[in-house]
Amino acid sequence: MKVLIVGSGGREHAIAWSVAKSPKVDKIYCAPGNAGIAEFAECVNIKAMEFDKLVAFAKENAIDLTIIGMDDPLVGGVVDAFESEGLRVFGPRKNAAIIEGSKAFSKDLMKKYKIPTAAYENFTDPDEAIKYLETAKMPIVLKADGLALGKGVLICQNLEEAKEGVKTLMLDKQFGHAGDRIVVEQFMTGREVSVLSFVDGKTIKIMSSAQDHKRAKDGDQGLNTGGMGNFSPSPFYTKEVDEFC
Repeated sequence: MKVLIVGSGGREHAIAWSVAKSPKVDKIYCAPGNAGIAEFAECVNIKAMEFDKLVAFAKENAIDLTIIGMDDPLVGGVVDAFESEGLRVFGPRKNAAIIEGSKAFSKDLMKKYKIPTAAYENFTDPDEAIKYLETAKMPIVLKADGLALGKGVLICQNLEEAKEGVKTLMLDKQFGHAGDRIVVEQFMTGREVSVLSFVDGKTIKIMSSAQDHKRAKDGDQGLNTGGMGNFSPSPFYTKEVDEFC
């Protein structure tokens, strides 16, 4: 079979490396890919957000399965675009990808279904956000609502930093439209462990745990980033934590 992978990062590299092991796969393409991916796949000069071109390429090259690696095209509805043309594609549709695309939506979803989450408030008005911060406990966390490549989170130690954070996200638009709405969230300390699952609406297949290092600089003194590294499985994801999840 022929497989198309959409994306150009380390995640897509790992997917290409794994897909290349399958005896069922004869040919792998990656759009746009990168130098590392080129070892396993033919890189195609189509950007991840060029849905029409991706669909046309999949049709012209009789692609059997397309795997979407990146968040932006998923949130933009690339899976819907492929499915509307009868093409087989792996990834959540737009109406499910909003869980990644909007932090405010995700927090409201967790509140609605009583899934444990840090206390929070959502704001679209910077003045309202600042008014709330003046009565809030510090340190506090500000998050751009939309996609910001893992960088739209500010940990503010005091009110001055928090006010500056609102300006950065909502007025200066450092992360573009991702900051049109922000989530102001309770600051919590502890180990971060991610456990992802493959789901199809009926079946859940749980993957191994993974632990991210988010903050730059020694001693976690820098800003949150898209990830300073990751290891899997996490020793902190114990049997007890697994049962709770």
